[in-house]
This record gives sequence, C-alpha cells and structure tokens, in this order.
Amino acid sequence: MSGIGSIREAGVPSARSRALAVLRVRSRALAVALLPAALAVVLVAARATGRLAGEPWAAVTLAVCAVAALVLLLGGIFAAVVLRASPAVTPTVPLSEAAAPDLYRLVRDLADRMDVPPPSAIALTPDCDSWLEDRAHAAHRRGGIAGGPQSAPGAAPVLVIGSPFLWWMRVAELRAVLAPVVAGTGPSAHPDIADARGFVRGLDAAVDVGSRRGLGWIAALARLLLRLCRTDAAEMERGVAAAASDRAQGVDYGLRIVAQEQVGLAYAGWDRLLTRVALPAWRMGRWPAHLDAGVVSALTELSRRDRLAEGFTSRLGERPACDLLEQPGVIDEATSLLAARLFHGGPAESGPDWSPVEWTAYPEEVVDRKWRAEAARLHTALDALSGPAGLPAGATGTTGTTGPTGTTGTAGPTASAGSVSPTGAGSPAPAAAAGGSGSPVPSGPSGTAGSATIEAADAAPPAGDGFAGPTLERVLGCLTGASGEGALGEALAGRLSADMAREERAAGTTGGAGKARGADAVPLFPLQPPRSGRDLLADHVTAMVCCAAVDSAGAAPGMDWLDGPVLLVGGDRRTDLAPRVLCLVEDGDPEPLRDWLSALGVRTEKPVRLV
Repeated sequence: MSGIGSIREAGVPSARSRALAVLRVRSRALAVALLPAALAVVLVAARATGRLAGEPWAAVTLAVCAVAALVLLLGGIFAAVVLRASPAVTPTVPLSEAAAPDLYRLVRDLADRMDVPPPSAIALTPDCDSWLEDRAHAAHRRGGIAGGPQSAPGAAPVLVIGSPFLWWMRVAELRAVLAPVVAGTGPSAHPDIADARGFVRGLDAAVDVGSRRGLGWIAALARLLLRLCRTDAAEMERGVAAAASDRAQGVDYGLRIVAQEQVGLAYAGWDRLLTRVALPAWRMGRWPAHLDAGVVSALTELSRRDRLAEGFTSRLGERPACDLLEQPGVIDEATSLLAARLFHGGPAESGPDWSPVEWTAYPEEVVDRKWRAEAARLHTALDALSGPAGLPAGATGTTGTTGPTGTTGTAGPTASAGSVSPTGAGSPAPAAAAGGSGSPVPSGPSGTAGSATIEAADAAPPAGDGFAGPTLERVLGCLTGASGEGALGEALAGRLSADMAREERAAGTTGGAGKARGADAVPLFPLQPPRSGRDLLADHVTAMVCCAAVDSAGAAPGMDWLDGPVLLVGGDRRTDLAPRVLCLVEDGDPEPLRDWLSALGVRTEKPVRLV
C-alpha cells in the first residue's frame, strides 16, 4: 500500500537510506566474524593441494583454525543473544477492543484516512505522551510479555496513549493529537526499517543481558555496535517522524495546533498532581485510585488561577475523550496503580499495606496521617539526640536561645530557663526544671550540671514547666537560636535525613520495590531528587505546627489539587505558614511563628496526638 511507499522528506536523507546504513553495520560485523574462518579455509585448502608445504605452515594453519573456531563460537553466542534477548517493553495497561470500541473505531478511521495500517492494539500509560511500540518480538511471545494479535510475526505496532489525554482532552482534540502517531505505522511496516529497528532493539537487549556475571564481553560488543550505528538510527527515526507528520497534515491540522496547547497544559497539571498530591499518599502506603479524574480538577484549578489558561475550562462542555471507554473508572484505577508502581516503586497489586484511597477521604487518611507521622519522627529524633553524645560540639545553651558557655560552667547571655514556659503556666520554672523540659543545659568543668542535652530524660515525671509529652513548645525551644553549622538544627536535620533513608531502605526490602524487566528496578522514573536535611526539618516542623493547630485551634487538614496537603482554618487555606517556619529553621527566630500561632489561638504547651 502507499503507506509503505515513499517516506522521503525534502532536504533530509530518507529513513530507508538510514535504515540501510544501520544494516550495513550488521553486515560488517558479520564479515569480521567470518574473516578468520575464511582465512582458515584458504590455509587448509592450500595445505591440501600442497601449495603451502613445510613445517611452519602446519602450525600456522592449526592456530588460525583454532582462532576461527573460537571466533565463530563467540559470534554464534552473541548472535543468539541478540536474536533471543527480550527488548524492553513499557509497562502499560492493555485496552481491549471490547473495553473501548469507540476508541478503536476512531483509530481505525484515522488509519484509513491516511492510508496506513492500523495499530494492532491500544494500551494506556500514566504519562503525557503517545507513541507506537513494537511487541512482535519472538522473545515477548516466549516470555508471555505480549499476547494476542500484537505479538504475531509482522504485526503492526501497538498504539500507546497517555491516560491523562483521555480525561482532559475532548474527542476532536485527541483525534488531532493521535493522527501523526498513527501515521507512523506506515514507515514502520517497511521491511528495511523494521529490520533495522529490530537489530538496534536486539543490541539494546543484549546490553542488558551482558550485565550478568560472565557475560560482560557481550555488553561491550553490543555497546560498540550501538555506537557505530547510533547516528544513522537516530536519523532514521527522525525521518520516520517527519514522514508521519507530513502524512498527517491533511487530518485536522488546524485543530492539532490548538490541541498541542492542551498537551502542554496536561503535562503541567499531571506533574503537579503526581509530585504534590499523589507522592505524599504513596509514601503513606496509599495510592489515589483516580489520578486521571484528579488531573481534570487540577487543570481546572490551574485554569482558574492562571490568566494564561483562561478559556480552557469552556471546553469542558464538549464530549471528553474518556467517553470512548466503556468503564472509565476501572481503567482509571488500573492506570493509577501503574503510576504508583512506575513513579514510586509500589507493589503491582493492592494489599493491607498498599490500599487505594478516594479523593474525598484524602485529607483524613493521607494528610492528617502524614502530618502526625512526621511529627512523631521529629520527636523521635529529638529523643535520639537527648543523650550525652546526641549533640554536636558547641550546641549548648539554655532554653530559648543558645549562647556561648564560659569556662566556669555558666551560660552566656541567653534567655532564662523560665522564659520558654508555656503561656499561662505560672511563674518561671527553675533552671533544673528547664534541663528536663527539652532544652540543652550548659555544663562547666566541674561536671555538676551534666553534659549538654536536649532533654534530661523523657521518661522522667513532668517538670515544673509542664513540658510533658510531644509539644510544639518543645520544638520551638530547641530550635530557637539553633541555626548555623554545627548547631542543634543542623544535628536534627541530619538525624531526620538518616531516619528517612533508613525507612525508605526498609520499605524497599519488604517487597515494595520489584523488577519491571531484566535489571530495570522499579521505580523507573523517580519523581523527586533527594531532599536536603534543612528541607526535611522544615517539613517536619510544619507538620508539627499543623498537628497543634488541628488539636487545639479547630483547624482541619485539607487538599489542594495543585499543592497537595494544606491547612484549613475556618474552611480557608492558610498560605502564610511556610515563611515563618523557614525563619525558625534557618535563622533560629521563633517570633514570627509565635505571633502566627498566637493569632490563631494555638496552644503550644498542649501535647499533640501522634500516630
């Protein structure tokens, strides 16, 4: 058919010529492998006819034959690995024709209009992208990775569609976006291009196989061949993409320009939804069951806030592309579970420690639990630093602010021990009580006051200042003036980082993270880089403040579609907490946060409820 014919773009070498260049690399590699065998045949023939008589030629012939046999053996092993190794397959949610007959009908209509073969199947991925993926490799059938018509020899590639597109885009927009993707099945059906792609994918799979013990030479040889054909393979794919785009220009070209704006908007909303909303739930052992439906709410909120996005929500009156599915809710749940596996490394199936959560239950089951778990971790870190070796050198001082310690064992110019007593707790507590209330107490050379600690003993009876149990006042007192390198805040941040790393390693060893294919460990696409100790400390202090506000000031946990967990006071979101927490964590100044807490009516001396 014409879809397999001309694939040349003006001014650019054709994709077919680049494919032939890739195949020439394969032919040259084969020639190099056969060269010792050809030389051995010549020597044996010459010896048999008497042309190479004499003693040296017998040894030379034997050596060449041995080398030829070894090269043929290694070459056969390498060729078998390249042919039989299973190329990478993107984890997707298969979508049968019975589950989406209208979507299959739309795709086939696109293929007919562009005169190209229709995709053999459709699958969904939890990402803002769409592409064609070949799953007709024999190794996929042997391993059970692919089945059905898409795995038959010579079958057309599978159309992979980003699930957020189905929920945010309208039917006409989805059709315009998919047109150039579907048009790629025409060049993909060309024998030379298909052969070249199969060779490159086989080399890529051989690199994975070569990572095993004793097979490193296979990976080295495969990488060498990949370097030799890298440029031609990249240009081949560019030629295929250019040919597909040129063929699709006659299908909804004007609407495609508008639809591309929705692609960028969907990507922005999807990224915010995953990093700000889904990630906290995944870390709590819960996975939002309807991420694709949530992206519509997130993008609607973004349209409301951003003037550049005004007018986009007027499209919501048109038919959404998810109406092309028979059971959108079931498909949404499956793609949401796959997103948790790909981006966080969660289990492939639900379980007691990995259960779905609905959006309506998110504030109570995720936000509140997250805050209280972080508050508990913060106080555990404080307890761990309460021993004689818990603080770094120089992190000493009285309750309130830390100051230099004199040689006689008296504190420097700092606030008195009673200055951090909770509001309304009565007269200032004696200095001895302050030592057991959650503040470091300086010690002199005589050792009568003991070493500097955060707390003398948590298990002791409540001291005169009333600091019994996990209180916000304890955190404020410990971090007041505790800024700078080597100070208490730095030690606490380091402790939290170590605790978080230990918990993540423990979660990984319990089977939460598995293998997707070969040596590719899940998660394949981590969402966030590791956070610094200061960032972790700020997050934990914020969680402690939110817990205190919920327990003593009538606040409530909430969820923002773009920012994730938020604190609601009187039904309104409070956005002015973060700079005050940073002022405490980075500068050791608690006054802005104390003023904020006082205005809200938060009782800092009241113990908070932890997980």
